[in-house]
Amino acid sequence: MNQMPGPCLAIPAPSFTPKQGQYLAFIYAYIQLNGRSPAEADLQGYFRVTPPSIHQMVLTLERAGLISRQPGVARSIQLLVKPEALPILRRPEFQIVKSAVQSY
Repeated sequence: MNQMPGPCLAIPAPSFTPKQGQYLAFIYAYIQLNGRSPAEADLQGYFRVTPPSIHQMVLTLERAGLISRQPGVARSIQLLVKPEALPILRRPEFQIVKSAVQSY
């Protein structure tokens, strides 16, 4: 039997927020430079946020199917997004906090 090929189904591009994209881009760059996955402490050092914030983002990325991890295994983050879909990694912008305390 000859069958007509069905319509070509395009694979949708992964959907993530700009902030999630930066985390994914960092993970990709880290793996390329170091040959291993980053630890959550590496993410914390780059983005300068608290450990709970990093852990929450890792869980969010995992739930969204953008990364995978092996529970209980250090540095086991695997990127599930094609590098072409990632944004350019930007240096995080830090807010300068002005103190209301006057120095004498």
